[in-house]
Amino acid sequence: MELQTYLKINPADTVVVCLTEKKRGDVIEAGYERVVLAQDVPAGHKVLLRDVKAGENIIKYGYPIGHAIKDMKGGEWVNENNLKTNLSGTLEYTYEPVSEKLNIQNDHRTFKGYIRKNGDVGVRNEIWIVPTVGCVNGIAERLAKQLREETGCQDIDSIYAWHHNYGCSQLSGDHENTRKILRDIVLHPNAGAVLVVGLGCENNQPDDFMQLLGDYDQERIRLMVTQKVDGDEVEAGMQILRELYEKARQDKRVDVPVSKLRVGLKCGGSDGFSGITANPLVGEFSDWLVAQGGTSVLTEVPEMFGAETILMNRCETPELFGQTVSMINNFKEYFLSHGEPVGENPSPGNKAGGISTLEDKALGCTQKCGRAPVSGVMEYGDRLSANGLNLLSAPGNDLVAATALASCGCHMVLFTTGRGTPFGTFVPTMKIATNPTLAQRKPQWVDFSAGQLIEGRTMQELVPEFIDKILAVASGEKTHNEENDYREISIFKNGVTL
Repeated sequence: MELQTYLKINPADTVVVCLTEKKRGDVIEAGYERVVLAQDVPAGHKVLLRDVKAGENIIKYGYPIGHAIKDMKGGEWVNENNLKTNLSGTLEYTYEPVSEKLNIQNDHRTFKGYIRKNGDVGVRNEIWIVPTVGCVNGIAERLAKQLREETGCQDIDSIYAWHHNYGCSQLSGDHENTRKILRDIVLHPNAGAVLVVGLGCENNQPDDFMQLLGDYDQERIRLMVTQKVDGDEVEAGMQILRELYEKARQDKRVDVPVSKLRVGLKCGGSDGFSGITANPLVGEFSDWLVAQGGTSVLTEVPEMFGAETILMNRCETPELFGQTVSMINNFKEYFLSHGEPVGENPSPGNKAGGISTLEDKALGCTQKCGRAPVSGVMEYGDRLSANGLNLLSAPGNDLVAATALASCGCHMVLFTTGRGTPFGTFVPTMKIATNPTLAQRKPQWVDFSAGQLIEGRTMQELVPEFIDKILAVASGEKTHNEENDYREISIFKNGVTL
């Protein structure tokens, strides 16, 4: 079978995407359109199918991805040098609901998880040390290291301290963001036990922070305030951790219905293949998970700009539509309040990989959430309350967005990438390569290759394998970020540091 070397994604498109590198003089035929390439074009990049005038929209995925900044001929390479975003400020939107029946059966699948006392489910059984303030990061790290050395992590999955720079010298919104994210981490079901370590004089007062947790399991979540400890705070902390370890090591995996699984959807280091391979593959999984009664969460609000109406019109209710409009416009106003344009998002790596404008990026990015209706919208730091597809307010930054997904209650993050990244957050962060070259070059980063879709495999063939892989990770198979010990958190900051 001859492999396809270029793709017209939607019949309305005025560009094709090159699946392999193309040379000047190569001929591209898409339906009745036939063009000769005016120059060499890298894989993942776009070729214009017909002549356009300056100011005319360029169409990809069936939607405008910007406008031509000069007259262009069919066969030209379309990139950031001749294409400009149409995005500007906030907009008014009209609710035009669209509902699509997915026709996906319930497979009644299960995974091996940990059932917590409150009925929540975890996919890992780890012991975490969570500082209330950055001043005690060193103590938290020392405690984690000593407990690992004492126990060898026998009978549990891992032991980690989640260091951060905040908890003091912050005001209003930033202070509350820090408190909420730390609360969410402490309450996350992937932790079998948690030691909260405070200093004592910080703005994030330890006793007040513990009240923020609500009705929590006091046998599994403990507090130590180091300024109140007489003598060696490390030994005092170790005494508590030894007790927590003995409790956590008794937990065992049991069969849990897939309806309990909560998965975050994220992309980073995207390229021209992201919206063709990995993101649609993740979208198929997201739809399957929602059909099983499970939950998926899409974030990266700035990377919805240009595709936001697709998400808005999939909202189940007018109230959810209104919340999505506020989420989009509030983030635009955040950009504008700092004197920044709303459409200058693609990174140098994105552009090198074939993404030319934010609309181009957004229309590919939102493929990750499939076609299911939107059943929930969350502010930054909120915890999940609705099953199905949820939208979460957070920036596109990989570390901040992945932390936000984990903090809202996701058991793992599916992270699609065309350029590659070793990063992981405090839950398993599964890397899905958009192209076969990345999967071959960085096998120590990549957990699954969606690049098989441009090597002759079909989506129908690949989806069951992808589902099996995700359920294996949920059941304890380590992702590469876990094997490499690449795990961290990052909290969103907007305002003044005192």
